[in-house]
Amino acid sequence: MNKVLIINASVREERSHSRKLTQIFTENWKKQHPKSLFTNREVGLDIIPSINENWISSAFTKPVDRTEQNQKGVKLSDELVKELKENDVYVIGTPMYNWSIPSGLKAYIDQIMRINETWKFRSGEPDGDYVGLLKNKKMFILSSRGDTGYGENEKNEKMNFQTTYLKFVFGIMGVQDITIISLDNEEFGGEIFKKSKERIYKQINLIR
Repeated sequence: MNKVLIINASVREERSHSRKLTQIFTENWKKQHPKSLFTNREVGLDIIPSINENWISSAFTKPVDRTEQNQKGVKLSDELVKELKENDVYVIGTPMYNWSIPSGLKAYIDQIMRINETWKFRSGEPDGDYVGLLKNKKMFILSSRGDTGYGENEKNEKMNFQTTYLKFVFGIMGVQDITIISLDNEEFGGEIFKKSKERIYKQINLIR
């Protein structure tokens, strides 16, 4: 039985193309894995607070040494990290905003990037050698983008701070099995975007 965490990052609702991708994914996955359990985490419409000085003080203090006050600084972070550990499959639906990710998704990542919780230094001291602590996880990044050519060796590859960043940062946390499916050409609309949607929807429905 799989436990699947769906993370939606778009600030749009009905008009969101990335939400449509996670919807199609969920419907297909339920058909293929009917016993799966789903958890939904909203980071686009719900506010994920940015980390602050109290958060940093709490996160870098050993749990046994935290006071009641600074424990509050990582209350949400603890919840989000626990959610990651309990689920087996992560699905991120995200648009590309200014060649990167939405601010809500960045705030979420800052909350879960926890030393000795989701990653650590191999030696126990700052050594540049990162060890991910999220083991045996699978991830699908379902992205929507206005233009095209952001893939590897394509013309806009150097401008892609969306999927490349997500793959890197979750890789640091130990997630190595990552599939990226991107819906391009939204800004063009018309027939070219219609064909893009048909191709990507079919690709998602082939996931097993």
